[in-house]
Amino acid sequence: MNKLKTVLNTPYAFWLLLALPSFGLINSALSGGDLEPLLHPTGEFAARFMIIAMILTPLRMVFPKSAGVLWLMRRRRYLGVAAFSYAALHTLYYLIDLGSLSAVVADITKFGIWTGWVAFVIFVPLAMTSNDASVRYLRRSWKLLQRFVYPAAVATLLHWIFVHDDFGPALVHFVPLAGLEIYRIWKITGASRSAPAGHKTASCP
Repeated sequence: MNKLKTVLNTPYAFWLLLALPSFGLINSALSGGDLEPLLHPTGEFAARFMIIAMILTPLRMVFPKSAGVLWLMRRRRYLGVAAFSYAALHTLYYLIDLGSLSAVVADITKFGIWTGWVAFVIFVPLAMTSNDASVRYLRRSWKLLQRFVYPAAVATLLHWIFVHDDFGPALVHFVPLAGLEIYRIWKITGASRSAPAGHKTASCP
């Protein structure tokens, strides 16, 4: 039992778990079928992993003694990289489905499309710096860079809504995130106001 627990706690087991949805999505693409039906699920998984990574800090504030939340907190960077990987797969399928540069250029003027590109461009440096070496090299700037995930989340939400012209599914995913982030800001603001003069309250990343 201890050996099984050790194996499940390895990064490799977690990476496998995160990669599981991609197996079917990649297999469907390699089978030669239409790529358009794969655009939505790849984009959804990218958004879901991003949301999970973002809600962990406020969840830890709500449930400070939760072992599950702490376990995920230690693997938050993996979730961010997984979000980028599915976003990259989503983008690749989109480009292949359009089939030409002229079609991509013509499509990029649409609000629902260029907001997706904005989100993806932001994801690139965030994913590239999701490693210990970048944390050590960038120091305080690393946290500042990672905060760009918030405009990326807004761009992702707008992309989802305007591409599908449907608020419902997007809001089901993003409303919990918005609610928890509002709680986090309220908690930090309240703690700052109640702190004695000259005492600095630690902020959450």
